[in-house]
Amino acid sequence: MFDERRSIIIKDGMKLSFDHVPERLVHREEQMSTLRMLFRPLFDDNRSETAFVTGSVGTGKTATVKRFCADMKRYGADNGKGVEYVIINCRQRNTENAIALQMIRHFDPGHPDRGFSVSEMLRTVRNIVETRKIRFVVVLDEADILVKKNTLDIIYQLSRFNEESVNQTASVSLILIAQEYIIDQIDVASLSTFKRTNTIRFSKYKRDELRDIVKLRADEALFPDRIRDDAVELIADISSEWGDARFAIDLLDKSARKGENKENGEITAEEVREAKAMIYSVVTESKLNDLDINRKVTLLAVARSIKENAYVVTGAVLKTYNVVCEEYDQPARKHTQFWTYVQDLERSGLVTTIVKGDSDGGRTTFISLPDIPSKVLAKKLEDLIDIDR
Repeated sequence: MFDERRSIIIKDGMKLSFDHVPERLVHREEQMSTLRMLFRPLFDDNRSETAFVTGSVGTGKTATVKRFCADMKRYGADNGKGVEYVIINCRQRNTENAIALQMIRHFDPGHPDRGFSVSEMLRTVRNIVETRKIRFVVVLDEADILVKKNTLDIIYQLSRFNEESVNQTASVSLILIAQEYIIDQIDVASLSTFKRTNTIRFSKYKRDELRDIVKLRADEALFPDRIRDDAVELIADISSEWGDARFAIDLLDKSARKGENKENGEITAEEVREAKAMIYSVVTESKLNDLDINRKVTLLAVARSIKENAYVVTGAVLKTYNVVCEEYDQPARKHTQFWTYVQDLERSGLVTTIVKGDSDGGRTTFISLPDIPSKVLAKKLEDLIDIDR
């Protein structure tokens, strides 16, 4: 079923996983710096700390916290100050019992899952932390689930965890990660120790930031020179609609797997468009059927002229448009009307246009296809135009 064969594109598929955290995270330096500032007292004074990390899906919240915690543990080891951390996904473990059990199992994987109350398990964690004289950081990811389930007492207990401690060489700190701003929904008692000013916000990634993320991940996961530069640019363009790095990495992953089945062993814009159609396609049969003959011919010209490229200049499409019109006995419209057709196709989501500057100070308009291979689109349009005639 799965024949063993040597990959020609993917060097290390794990580097395309959402769980992989690169040694260097680009465009999250400011957030990392803030975390370092907030948690410096762990090492200077052995004080417990709290932080609230918030932002929409795919903005690098969890990856940044994972990288920070791993770096902090390494720093502690190098300086003789023990650090341990556990990252708990509250969507998977959404009860106080499940969270407390996961904390214990970080130290004792075989701890039974029944027979102990939350208070008993937290006391066990306290004893372990104090006995080992470590700084223990608990990360509750997707903590907004706790708000929705009204399971907030665990936040109170963890934020007050150190009040009963008698060992000043040990501490328990808390980081909450959530898409929504939930601090105002935490009870007043928890807020008295959970500092609302320790909020770190993650904005959506911009187009150029997504390009850098894709390039970095490709350098880690793929063999050299296996993805064309314009394919990287196309992934960034497509992903910029959502500002979501997860979407961009998923698109890179599926593009690479599509490329593995091609003879040239290279990721081109065609593989990216094909992969995008697997994830979420805006090009539907009904949209193509609803086009009139003029817009079908214009879209066919785009498909034929773009080939394996990510973009094609408007002038090249116009030349192909004239040829296609002659082929199908359609009157070729002037540039102004042709451009109107292109704009109509863009409003329908069937093409995208990008204006780029050149070295001479001029500006050139490029046209791209969103999520269908040009050869597939051309064949569909040719069949539809033949039916129309």
